[in-house]
Amino acid sequence: MNKLLFLFCFFIPAGIRAASITYPIVDTAQHAAFGDRRSIDLPSAGQAYYGQDANYQGNAPAYQGNSDGTVSDQVTGLMWTQDPGEKMTYDEAMRGAEKCRVGGYADWRLPSIKELYSLIQFNGVDPGPRSLDSAKLTPFIDADVFSFKYGDESKRERLIDSQFATRTQYVSTTMNGAETMFGVNFADGRIKGYPIESRRGKTQFHVLYVRGNPEYGINRFEDNQDGTITDHASGLTWMKTDSGYGMDWPRALRYAEESEYAGRSDWRLPNAKELQSILDYSRSPDTTGTAAIDPVFESTEITNEGGAKDFAAYWTGTSHLSERGAEAAVYLCFGRGLGFMRFPRDAEATLMDVHGAGAQRSDPKVGDASRFPEGRGPQGDVIRIENFVRCVRGGL
Repeated sequence: MNKLLFLFCFFIPAGIRAASITYPIVDTAQHAAFGDRRSIDLPSAGQAYYGQDANYQGNAPAYQGNSDGTVSDQVTGLMWTQDPGEKMTYDEAMRGAEKCRVGGYADWRLPSIKELYSLIQFNGVDPGPRSLDSAKLTPFIDADVFSFKYGDESKRERLIDSQFATRTQYVSTTMNGAETMFGVNFADGRIKGYPIESRRGKTQFHVLYVRGNPEYGINRFEDNQDGTITDHASGLTWMKTDSGYGMDWPRALRYAEESEYAGRSDWRLPNAKELQSILDYSRSPDTTGTAAIDPVFESTEITNEGGAKDFAAYWTGTSHLSERGAEAAVYLCFGRGLGFMRFPRDAEATLMDVHGAGAQRSDPKVGDASRFPEGRGPQGDVIRIENFVRCVRGGL
């Protein structure tokens, strides 16, 4: 099929979607295409940049405010509380679900990481850890529907301190032994493993409760015995194996667009939400000795920056926008979310799992990873640039 036809993709409206699709993936809302640093026009985009998120549009986000403090997601079948209110600890967030009566409902729950991630939108702009002005920023959630606040400077918070809690705990630990919860930061557009408690006390998070569609986020994989895996819950079909080697983002896009794997020519690089849908948060290199993915898939082992057995991160076709522009693209960690941390700050940097297997971060689209010998950002996130690829087809 001509790839250009995918510019005019169709999706099945929620009301008539096949009953078997219990895990519909909401589109990322990223409608612009990007080069290394800035927006590019789709018709004139060179082959190196074709096949990214904006070229393939799926189930458009569709929310309905119910005028009772709740929001209904017309794609997923989930209902959400609209206002996260004041931050609370993880224990308070778990207990609060039982007490929540917003909209007159009594069956609220703290969302899983897959449920909460369904709300992320990649038309957001990352302010960066030292940014002080939110006036020109867009959060990674629909702020016209949900109440959203950046970090409160009066409480000595950074602008990016808008982390939201989930019930999904990391099966391993981060930061040299900290019990960890996976959360979504709708200010900077990432999934990270957040210590539930640190030296400064119990960590506090924003909370949105959810109800409805108890099957959302649960995969139903089938091995098609032809090198492909179909998830009947989402309608997506995946390569059973991966690329086996790393590559920068333009080459990853080209790899997917030119693939004729298993005799098909309609493979593409998955967007961030599609790729996150196949993560298995019950697995990790430290606890199961595997990648964070169902064992029906094959994952290439790598040796990480510390010389240990690990598993790769995988590129998506989604750009990660920041105040610097569009120099980075989103990837998902199927191995450890490594970073070079300093305890205390003037100590020697130590490589450790700082975000967890299942984290979502971003790398420069092109460049030389050796320029970042101790990573980048507050947690010294390891920069690889040459990430792996697992292609997807269908679902649009």
